[in-house]
This record gives sequence, structure tokens and C-alpha cells, in this order.
Amino acid sequence: MSFQRDTKGQFLLDHVCNHYNLLEKDYFGIRYVDPEKQRHWLEPNKPVVKQLKSAQQPYTMCFRVKFYPHEPMKIKEELTKYLLYLQLKRDVYHGRLLCPFAEAAYLGACIIQAELGDHDPEEHPSDYIRDFKLFPKQTLKLERKIIEIHKNELRGQCAAFAELNMLQRAHSLETYGVDPHPCKARAVVESHTCAYRLQLVVSCYINPY
Repeated sequence: MSFQRDTKGQFLLDHVCNHYNLLEKDYFGIRYVDPEKQRHWLEPNKPVVKQLKSAQQPYTMCFRVKFYPHEPMKIKEELTKYLLYLQLKRDVYHGRLLCPFAEAAYLGACIIQAELGDHDPEEHPSDYIRDFKLFPKQTLKLERKIIEIHKNELRGQCAAFAELNMLQRAHSLETYGVDPHPCKARAVVESHTCAYRLQLVVSCYINPY
């Protein structure tokens, strides 16, 4: 899409939300990466061009969950729930949503149930979980536990219900909604700061007229 030099960040957010008929807009925001690979939220009340002045066209921005709901089961819109599910799935994959072994296995099984439906021994070989990259460190022990839960605990759940189970379990974890940012303290000791923060990539160009 193209926009004017005075177009503000709120215009882009509204444009994406309207395109997908997304009503619960307050949970979402648009993020971009500067030339130093630092991530920033696009401020809604400032012109986009001024915020991206150091970046090159076309601008690449990401539509993401910015504010994680305290009680995701109370979300009204199915689309909002699904987008939150996709964000949490991404958080699991990138190691942002940290969880004990048992919780990781359950979350993984919910994702598999949502993707494949019920376990079918005729369709799913013994190592079928290997086709799915769910965690940054996915051990054979974890895969076997995921298969066990998928086979025995989640049978009969439709994709939407499995996704809801994933939301319910994930939101109780300590790192739910936390986005760690690597940084260096003055003593040159590496540390992390944490901020509460689907990734839809949007490429934009400035219309000079």
C-alpha cells in the first residue's frame, strides 16, 4: 500500500484491522525494525515517515499482538482468539513463552490437535511430530510426551477448541505476554529487559504527492 508523508501510524493500524474485519483492535499494534535491528512499536499519533526516516523503502512492518489479554477466554471475537493463538504459537517456537516440560508437552499437543485433528495410527507414523518444529529445543522425550497427550487426552477436540485450550494453559505461565530484549548494561554485562507486547508483514511506500 502507499500513503502520504503526513499519514499517521493509526491510519495503518486501522487499515489492517478493517481489511480483516477485526473489531477488537486494542490488543494489536504495528512493529518495525530499524537499521540497527532494534524493534519499535509504530506510534499511532505520529507520522509514519518521521518514525521510519532511517529505514529504506519499501518499509516492512509487522502486525502483532501488543497487549496480551489478562483473561483470553473472555475475548469476544473468534478472529481475535485465533490471532492470539498464532502469536502464542510463535512465542513458543522462538522460546519467548518459557514453560516446564509437562506444560510444553501439553501446549505442543494442542497445536498438533489443531493442525491434524485426532491421532490416526494409519495416517500418523511413530515419528510424525518431527514434521512440526514447535520448540527451539525439541527433544525426542518431549516429542514422545506430545504424542501421548495427543493420542489420549485431546481426542475429539475440533481445531477451535484445541486452540482455546492452548490459550487457557499458556496464559497461566509466567512469561505469557513477555517479550525479552537483549541489551548491555554499563558494566558491559549482558542482560535482558522485558516488555509486554500473528505476524502480518506489511510493505509500504510513500506517495510523494
